[in-house]
Amino acid sequence: MLAPLSVEEERSLYPIIQQGRSASAEMMKSEASDSQQRQRLLRARQEGQEAESTLLRATFGLVRARVLERGYRFYNEDLEAAGVEGLVNALRRFDPALGNRFATYANYWITKLVNQTVQQQAGLSDAEMRLILKFQRLERSHPDRRLNKRDVAQEIGISQAKAHEIMQLSRELQSRRFASVEIEDVADLRPSSDISDAPSWVIDELRRLTGADFDAFWQYTFKTMPMEEIAHTYGISRQAMTKRIERCRRAVRESPEAERLERWFAQQ
Repeated sequence: MLAPLSVEEERSLYPIIQQGRSASAEMMKSEASDSQQRQRLLRARQEGQEAESTLLRATFGLVRARVLERGYRFYNEDLEAAGVEGLVNALRRFDPALGNRFATYANYWITKLVNQTVQQQAGLSDAEMRLILKFQRLERSHPDRRLNKRDVAQEIGISQAKAHEIMQLSRELQSRRFASVEIEDVADLRPSSDISDAPSWVIDELRRLTGADFDAFWQYTFKTMPMEEIAHTYGISRQAMTKRIERCRRAVRESPEAERLERWFAQQ
């Protein structure tokens, strides 16, 4: 990751990138018989690729900013991958002739894909995600003011009951950044584990907390099966399965045995 570029530094890269893409396209259309011409095209293509790499690395900070802004730790692999995908999509689609900065254009794509992934991970509906984003923008616009549900309802145009629900959902998302219990991070960091290796008290406690979703929780936590396969096994949608997994994780975090479970997970 490089430091952000100035407007002038960004714009100095655009012609090099365009020349590199033109050279690459020309090389694909026909093989240059002239060795000097081929060397010229290869050099232009390489310089264009290096300029693209510089632009991507200098804009990568936006990926980190958007992930943290949504209340997640940056090492969340799914969100980081979504942000990078958005960044690469932006580079492929960006047209400097329109007059926009690449960083401005890339921010739109990064934000879009990060938001979609947050929505999927949290099991939120499109409507819930839109309202949460509105609420978070409202919070950022009033940094010195503590908003209550009446304020939020008036500003966003929803009922106070709905405002309370959205504020609670937003707090749950934000709490992911500051959570200290290791169980919060297990789904992203832990290798696979054989259930037969776990002590009986761990299995008993997790079965008590997760109920019928124990198998799904275990498979997701230790990455023995992707979310899509888990959802397919249960005959429900990925979004519905994500909500059930999140309920299980919340139950584990709030359990009287949370600290003891944390220590066991930390040893895996």
